[in-house]
Amino acid sequence: METATLIVVLVIVLALFFDFTNGFHDTANAMATPIATGALKPKVAVLLAAGLNLVGAFLSTEVSKTISHGIIREDQISPPDFLPLIFAGLIGAITWNMLTWLLGLPSSSSHALFGGLIGAALVGVGVLAIDFGQVLSKVVLPALIAPFTAGVIAFAATRFAYLLTRRYDNKPDGRDGFRWGQIFTSSLVALAHGTNDAQKTMGVITLALIMAGWQDSSHADPYFWVILACACTIALGTYMGGWRIIRTLGKGLTDVKPAQGFSAETATASTILASSVFGFALSTTQVASGSVIGSGLGRRGSKVRWRTVGRIAIGWILTLPAAGGVGAGAALVVVWLGTWGVLIDAVLAVAVIVGLFLYSRRSHVDASNAMSEVADSGHAVRVKLNPPPTRRQRRIMREEEARRKADAKAKARVAARREAEEWARTDREGKR
Repeated sequence: METATLIVVLVIVLALFFDFTNGFHDTANAMATPIATGALKPKVAVLLAAGLNLVGAFLSTEVSKTISHGIIREDQISPPDFLPLIFAGLIGAITWNMLTWLLGLPSSSSHALFGGLIGAALVGVGVLAIDFGQVLSKVVLPALIAPFTAGVIAFAATRFAYLLTRRYDNKPDGRDGFRWGQIFTSSLVALAHGTNDAQKTMGVITLALIMAGWQDSSHADPYFWVILACACTIALGTYMGGWRIIRTLGKGLTDVKPAQGFSAETATASTILASSVFGFALSTTQVASGSVIGSGLGRRGSKVRWRTVGRIAIGWILTLPAAGGVGAGAALVVVWLGTWGVLIDAVLAVAVIVGLFLYSRRSHVDASNAMSEVADSGHAVRVKLNPPPTRRQRRIMREEEARRKADAKAKARVAARREAEEWARTDREGKR
């Protein structure tokens, strides 16, 4: 019993640390745009995101049920065998999160968690431990559909925003107001992130409690202390900033106009909030990127760099198998060595986390220098400095050109008439 208690405590601690990494890993999804456009100062932005992540974690528990009563068939696994496997799966998720954070890559924390758990379960138990129907319906299909849906919404919203604020005859277009609107929409994204991502950790802890017999399996909702702990941890992680990934996304978002940022964030928030209601465990990173691409296509003069989008997509594809591979390796150590394997995994996990953190100190990134040098890998959308004129602007230009030509011809006729009159007057004076 003491060994099981120790493993449960280790799982809860590791799950909360994953929640922490999820917070600073995904801060950029909500706050890179308002930081880049100047709507919010960096520290104010991450503080606002942290508070809203905290609030959002209390609004829904449907995604938590997907994790604790969804992808893993806990009735097929004995609790003493499964608790170490949850621990191993979390190691896979955290390792991938830390590595991609170090590289400044906007990967999916959600898929890292799913990959780690699935890899560990496959090694420790087998194929029967995975409910592939739930994985397909609640994880894989939403991951494919949600970014496209968000992109379509962002495209339509961007088109409408620019249509609504067209410039007429040198009058102000009112688009600067979108910069202030971004404060609301980015806050909505942060709130949506809390309703979706914090629940994944709640689901893991609830699953561990069920396996340990500390919670009835028929009771799907997480305990209040689990909700509170996960909400506070993801909020703290969000407040830490995740400046490396904000820097990566900053280049792509710096050139995006406020109206585009407003539209993209609206699409991201609406997609994630809707998915939280139905229990779909989405990747905020993928949805946000799809929204940015959609807004880029929706604005005249912007250009989507599909090669960069392809590189980001490859990173998304690698997330689940890479985290699954690490989780499977950690699970293999547990299967071979039992309780000693758990302790060895714990030591290795601490070593990896500390090693990656110390290595990151060689090139420190914080709020003061996050936007000074931006990695090219995040440059997903580039906007031309001098976009081509619209059809209305071309028509006005043609009318002005015709007016100038008509004025020039009239002036030429007046000048010719005056010259002819001058010659006639000179000729009359010469005859006299």
